[in-house]
Amino acid sequence: MKIAPSILAADWLNLSEEVSKVEAAGADLLHLDVMDGSFVPAISYGQDIIKAIKKVATTPLDVHLMVNNPESLVDSFVDAGASILTFHVEATKHPHRLLQYIRSKGVSAGLALNPGTNIDCIEDLLDEMDLLLIMTVNPGWGGQKFIQNSILKIDKAKALIGKRQIEIEVDGGINENTGKICAQHGASVLVAGTYVFGSKNYAESIGSLR
Repeated sequence: MKIAPSILAADWLNLSEEVSKVEAAGADLLHLDVMDGSFVPAISYGQDIIKAIKKVATTPLDVHLMVNNPESLVDSFVDAGASILTFHVEATKHPHRLLQYIRSKGVSAGLALNPGTNIDCIEDLLDEMDLLLIMTVNPGWGGQKFIQNSILKIDKAKALIGKRQIEIEVDGGINENTGKICAQHGASVLVAGTYVFGSKNYAESIGSLR
């Protein structure tokens, strides 16, 4: 099980320290939510912040693009330091081509699905992806309640993936209880923002997820 704390929930006045603390606490990835105010209601941060985090981070940067027209941003986020670059299937007309392009840049390619998107849409894309991100809340802001029907989607994803080496990542409302359920159904990466950064002891919260 890999744990990917979401930097969106960190203390932004002490970001470098937060990165160091959460890495020392056992984070496997740093999850970075890029929001454009169009695909989702909120606006977060962009390439310059990711470049700054890359200078102090020792763990891979898991960049989640919640943006329209992700094709136009791939090169700049790869240059900024992304190790994994994930976009939403709902945000592009050509997900197959975009997955291939991301891989051609030497980083892992991820595909994200909103809660209302049918899992069957990934079937013809599986051989081009390294990670499937199943949103377990509606994207746009942290602290939301886990959507229980997401468990069925994880089950279906696991069956479709079969023996392929594709990580199943879940994001939204993850805590020690929902994280355990997701893991039991096949998730291999847990994204947790509020649960980790809102705790007094990052190592304990990450340990409870693992």
